[in-house]
Order: sequence, then C-alpha cells, then structure tokens
Amino acid sequence: MIKPTAKILLVSVLFSLISACATNIAGRNQFMLVSENSAIQASSQAYTNMLEPFQKEGKLDSNPKTVERVNRITNKLIEQAKILRQNTRSWGWSVKVIDDAETVNAWCMAGGKMAIYTGLINKLNATDDEIAQVMGHEISHALANHSAERMSIAMANNMALKALKDNTELGDGSLGLAAAAAQVALTLPNSRTGESEADKIGIELAAKAGFDPNAAVTLWQKMAKVSGNGGMEWLSTHPSPENRQAALKKMIPEMMPYYRSAKGN
Repeated sequence: MIKPTAKILLVSVLFSLISACATNIAGRNQFMLVSENSAIQASSQAYTNMLEPFQKEGKLDSNPKTVERVNRITNKLIEQAKILRQNTRSWGWSVKVIDDAETVNAWCMAGGKMAIYTGLINKLNATDDEIAQVMGHEISHALANHSAERMSIAMANNMALKALKDNTELGDGSLGLAAAAAQVALTLPNSRTGESEADKIGIELAAKAGFDPNAAVTLWQKMAKVSGNGGMEWLSTHPSPENRQAALKKMIPEMMPYYRSAKGN
C-alpha cells in the first residue's frame, strides 16, 4: 500500500507531468519538468563529473593538434548558434576531446557543454565537414532544448519511483538529482522527432558556418560502414531510420546558398 506521504508526492508528480510543457525553436511543444536554466546548471555539474576520470587518466585534450582542429570547427558552429538563439551568448560554451580510440561518440549538454571522442574522428576518418555535421547536430540538440526534455523524462521517472517506494521528498539533494539526470539523459535515445529537428538545425548551422552540407550524407554512409564493429555509442542515442540519408540529401539544395555565401565571405 502506498503511504499518504508517497501519495501526495505521486499526485504532485502526475500534476507536473500534465502541466509541464514548453515550445522549442522548431515550434514543437515539449514536456518540460526541468527548466532550461536548471538543465544548464545541472549539466555544468554533470560535465565536470563525467570528464574528471578522463582528466585523471590523461585522456582529455591530450593531442594539441586534434584539440585545435575540433575547436576551430566548433567555434564556427557556436557563432552561428549564437545568431540563431541570441540568449546562448551567455552560455558557458565548452568542447573537450576525449582520447578513446574505440568509442565513436560525441554529445552536447544543455548550455553548450560538449565532448567528442577520438574514435569518432579516427574510425570514420572524418573530414572537417563531417565533424562539423556531428557537432552541429549535437549543438542543435541543446538549442532545441532536447537536453532538458530528456532530463525531464529521467527526473519524472526517478520522482515517480521515489513516490512509489515512499522515499524522502526532493529537497537539498535536488541539484544532485538533476546532475544525475543530466548524465542519464545522455544515455537515453533521442526521439525520431528530436532527431529530425537536430538534423535540420544542424545541417543549417554547419552550412552557415561554411561547411559542406553534402558531408551530412557521407557522414551517415561512414557510420553505416563501421556500425558493425562495436563502439558505436552515438548510434545508441541517435537512432538512424532507413530514410535518414534520403531526408538529409533532400535538404542539401536548400542549404547550398548558405554554404556558398559563407565560403564567399
């Protein structure tokens, strides 16, 4: 039997599930139990926690040449992100290169906290244009508030579980819970809708930053070739429907004027 205190918390959780919503830059209504500001604060803490083990092992930003390359690419994307969403100028943008030759992955938390694994760069033999497509896609998840959306799902599940188990209510430990949710959110698969939004925003960001839109297609072709070799964590959170390459290819003509303009400048 659920105890009275647990019932009260469960009712509050259910009310939150019904009432929490927001509209992102793609114009879609999202379930939002976590505000973007809260997601940014929690992600900052989670970012530090996640990178600390790599830092201790000397596997963070260990190759200056790769770090310079990644920063050069992402800085151009960040400038376009700031134009698309003016309020992101205040974000603490950051990108780290994780030295892990076996892991093909990259991510961006709320507030522009990013990382890319050397396995993605080296196993795919990724060009600058293809790296830009990956990081543009990841940045787009943050711009479209997908991080907070997935955190909301993770926290809602956690809160409901706490209510059913009659655990203590959220209090001083709520930030810790939020940081944990931010980490869990990175492991949750993106919805097909969320992926489509990030594909569209990401290819446009990259084109406006001067990166070839055609690389969005070649990137997924390379992903398909190496996906059977293990270590493809990116595909576990970025599901790839069969028509994805075709959808991206259809976007290219619309993106080419942005690309040509950026290269001309």
